Amino acid sequence: MFLDDTIAAIATAPGEAGIGIVRISGDKALLITDKIFRSLKGMKLSEFPTRRLTYGHIFNPETEEKIDEVLAVYMKGPNTYTKEDIIEINCHGGMIPVKRILEVVLNQGARMADAGEFTKRAFLNGRIDLAQAEAVMDLISAKTEKGFDVALDQLEGSLSKRVEKLRNDVLELLAHIEVSIDFSEEDVDEIALDLLLNKSIELEKSLSYLLETADTGKILREGLSTVIVGKPNVGKSSLLNTLLRESRAIVTDVPGTTRDVIEEHLNVKGIPLKLIDTAGIRETQDIVEQIGVKKSKEFFNKADLIIFMLDASRTLTEEDVQIIELIQNKKALVLLNKTDLPMEIDIDRIKNLLGEKQIIKVSLVDETGIDQIENYLEEIVYRGEVRAKDRLLVTNVRHKNAIERSLKSLRDGIEAIRNRLPMDFIEVDFKNTWDFLGEITGDTVGEDLIDHIFQNFCIGK
Repeated sequence: MFLDDTIAAIATAPGEAGIGIVRISGDKALLITDKIFRSLKGMKLSEFPTRRLTYGHIFNPETEEKIDEVLAVYMKGPNTYTKEDIIEINCHGGMIPVKRILEVVLNQGARMADAGEFTKRAFLNGRIDLAQAEAVMDLISAKTEKGFDVALDQLEGSLSKRVEKLRNDVLELLAHIEVSIDFSEEDVDEIALDLLLNKSIELEKSLSYLLETADTGKILREGLSTVIVGKPNVGKSSLLNTLLRESRAIVTDVPGTTRDVIEEHLNVKGIPLKLIDTAGIRETQDIVEQIGVKKSKEFFNKADLIIFMLDASRTLTEEDVQIIELIQNKKALVLLNKTDLPMEIDIDRIKNLLGEKQIIKVSLVDETGIDQIENYLEEIVYRGEVRAKDRLLVTNVRHKNAIERSLKSLRDGIEAIRNRLPMDFIEVDFKNTWDFLGEITGDTVGEDLIDHIFQNFCIGK
């Protein structure tokens, strides 16, 4: 990529809307706009003060055809999103106005922006680091307010500052190590080694805590993939409808009504839940239902959480037992539904078969037990020391992997200190720790990785 060219793109989502925005960034942004924009008095945008919306029209300079009435603003760099000169043209919403304006801009010398190129320029020009750049997309795709809050904090540098502090702590340890190497002819003081070990252990605790937030962070970013399973007619679709508070799935007394997978997104106490209602798992001769059962098992294997439903008004069947065997090594919540009817199920046998798994009695007819389900979901997401009030969470898989590798290198270094290995051996482990942490903010990443990250952004951002 060349940062001396000028790029342009539509910055608003496609479709009908009140306004649409075409964004231009680069040293020729104002020159291009002056060719196509005129105020009511015929003035160019460069003749107006910066950072002020100016009313006028966009013209095709080749034909003098009027394209649309707009509000345009010129923001002079470096105090802009990309640190370059930026023009934003606010026109009427809809595909036609923004497309026609973009075409005129491109014809005057701008280049179509690549996916995420505006944010990439902000990163390359030093306005934000890589973790902050990735937080931009997290803000856009946030499914709950808590997820948005975490992303906003990361955009403002909360994670970057924590990583920078950790890297400075590693540098301090490296300084001790390098001093010991410089004076290698002298005996290394045992007190100095113990001090190095103690500080390394403290750093290990900080890194470990940051890593512990990753599972919660991933759920807030991507959603908790939850699959509802059970034999036919136990209330799976009713549970989906109850949690959604709408009739999304067909509910009848006929077993096998749900033959395909139904996927919905909902917000439970700030937790984005990707809830999947599956076909009842059973042996069947119906070829359509067989396909549904096969799909159910595929989603079952990929889920973060299984909600296993049993009919409390009936005795345990072989089909129930088969599903219990499937969930033995899975994170699962067990619901005993239809408790408004006389209880026939053997609860003691279920507890023996399920071990430590959580069991909640519910009646979807009376809507009892729903609060307990929601409390359980909140508990498993914010387990341990990670609480909802902790907004500094690792939400990105790439960041998690970098922390895992840095933590492994640090622990290798701690083990090397304990074994009194040569200092140059120890130094390698601590340098690796420093490098891996730098991958989070982009200080120690290659161009290929940077390009890959921004390819996942939307065009215009």
